[in-house]
Amino acid sequence: MKRLLGGLIPPTPVARQLALQSLLFATAQGAFLTGSAVFFTEVVGLSASKVGFGLTIAGVVSFFVAYPAGKLVDRVGPKKMWAFGTMAGAVVFAFWPWVRGFSEFVALGIVFEIVQNAGAAGRNAYILDVLPEQERVETQAFLYSALNVGFTLGALISGLALAFHDITVIRWIPLLWVVVNVVNGFAITRLPKAPHDLRAASREHRLEERASTPKPTENRGWIATSFFTGLLTTNQVLLTVLIPLWLVQRTDAPHWLLAWLFGTNTVLCIFLPAFTSRGVHTIEDALRRALYSSGFFVLACLITLFSHSTVGLLTALLVWLGHVAVTGAELAIGSGNWAFQAQLMDPQRRGEYGGLAEVASTVGNFWAPAVYTFMVMHWGTPGWLVIAAIIVAAGFGLRPSAHAAERFAELHFERPHDLNPEAGVA
Repeated sequence: MKRLLGGLIPPTPVARQLALQSLLFATAQGAFLTGSAVFFTEVVGLSASKVGFGLTIAGVVSFFVAYPAGKLVDRVGPKKMWAFGTMAGAVVFAFWPWVRGFSEFVALGIVFEIVQNAGAAGRNAYILDVLPEQERVETQAFLYSALNVGFTLGALISGLALAFHDITVIRWIPLLWVVVNVVNGFAITRLPKAPHDLRAASREHRLEERASTPKPTENRGWIATSFFTGLLTTNQVLLTVLIPLWLVQRTDAPHWLLAWLFGTNTVLCIFLPAFTSRGVHTIEDALRRALYSSGFFVLACLITLFSHSTVGLLTALLVWLGHVAVTGAELAIGSGNWAFQAQLMDPQRRGEYGGLAEVASTVGNFWAPAVYTFMVMHWGTPGWLVIAAIIVAAGFGLRPSAHAAERFAELHFERPHDLNPEAGVA
């Protein structure tokens, strides 16, 4: 057990600092998300349909803000943008206890999406920029584990608060986010500067660099790769929406099995990322992981569809195995996508590349909850098979697109200048 827990601790000081930021962020987010349904309905006073509509509006804003936010990261530096987004998000959350009604809910939600996009773009660019190339995928795996630990802690904290079902306690849940993210924002300012933070400090150097490489919108291979990885990450729809709905409406499995499903996923995503990402360094390594992800995804569809015609313990076992297979798909595409980001993004334009990837991947997955749910709930077995076919097609499309992006990188990117000898200055 000691060895297993030791495997959750990153090996380098910077990676350990980054893991701490992930843990803090996820604890705050997990606590709020767990109680958000109760908060928005009983404190803000909204119906469930208005909550969903408001979040959709904020999501649309997030889609359009992603690319400009990435470009801004390249101008001001990833660390500064990350710290700003974290602190600004804390300020926004401080207003939640006083929000009443739909218009205030939407307005604050939009503001939060904007600052959160800025912070996330800075964080993603910073992680790739500050770490040596050979450590990027491994460190991302440790951060993923830290996120899952944080989400679990946050859910437990919020669960204790909700147990009292006291409206006063529920009203002040957002203040946990405020406190944690103020601490987190300060800790981010203490991280070492990444190479692009140093380059962004020189306006002349920055303008020269921005002119020296093509814009990411010219890299069709990168756009297609981000789109196909977005398709493969629709495994989250199976994980959080489709299989739970299938269990409740199409099987005789007991509803308490849902807790076991999500518990298994959480445990696996805490302890396995460092193992499943091991040995992923090249584009071919990443493509193999994407192939594994497609295989697990298809397996999950096939296993789950059979649970409709079984009874009792066998049904519960099939649903659980299907959920575990989806977790395998999640872990595999995670490590593959980290390698794509490390290898295929222009070191001079990481923020811009990250913003464009967010847009392209969103196009690849935003429709999935509605479409997947409709196909499975109305078509049954054919619906599961169509989803599996979509994933197989995505897997086949990813290989030529990733190689096209790799050729683009070899032709245009200046890899020798990826790391700056001055990096590490606090």
